[in-house]
Amino acid sequence: MFAAVPWHWWLGAGLLLAGIGAVVSLVAGYLRAVEAKKHPTRAQRRAQQQ
Repeated sequence: MFAAVPWHWWLGAGLLLAGIGAVVSLVAGYLRAVEAKKHPTRAQRRAQQQ
């Protein structure tokens, strides 16, 4: 019983970090996708011109 409280605390801390990482990744991926349409790379610009 003594190990139950610390175990749950560490489990919760790990899940919190994983959740924060997932949210940050989703936001970064969304912004990257949106910005890529506004600012195409050289290869994309060349493909559009041809």
